[in-house]
Amino acid sequence: MPSPSVPGRRAGTAWRTLLREASAFGVMGGACLVLDLAVFQLLYAHLGVGAVASRLASAAVSTTAAYVAHRHWSFASRSRPGVRREYPVFVAVNVVTVTLGLTLVALVRHLLGQESVLVLQATNVVSIGLGTLVRFASYRRWVFPRAPLETA
Repeated sequence: MPSPSVPGRRAGTAWRTLLREASAFGVMGGACLVLDLAVFQLLYAHLGVGAVASRLASAAVSTTAAYVAHRHWSFASRSRPGVRREYPVFVAVNVVTVTLGLTLVALVRHLLGQESVLVLQATNVVSIGLGTLVRFASYRRWVFPRAPLETA
């Protein structure tokens, strides 16, 4: 059987890389969601910290944990421009995607006049899904770009 062509091997490698990054991204995203919820629960329900302050703290903790995990696992094979450049871009991407999600929910609630919990929760789930896709693509493109010599 003939060996695969060089472009064919590159395409296979690119798909394996994409699958590995997407899988690690999903696992870390799930773990950081659990961390976010746990920190909020601890602060708000058990330590008596206010809801907004608890949410802010839980977001800061989970975002930082996600950055470290993605940098050292999900996108470990990519170039490392440095924490001073990566972390602010990482946070900015997260702020933009959360803002987009909030905007979508606000539009459905206020512009379309929807009050149904089911409709709003469905909108929330869609906004989280869209935000996840945008974050994954943005992390690959701007936060953890390919090394200059990578061709795949």
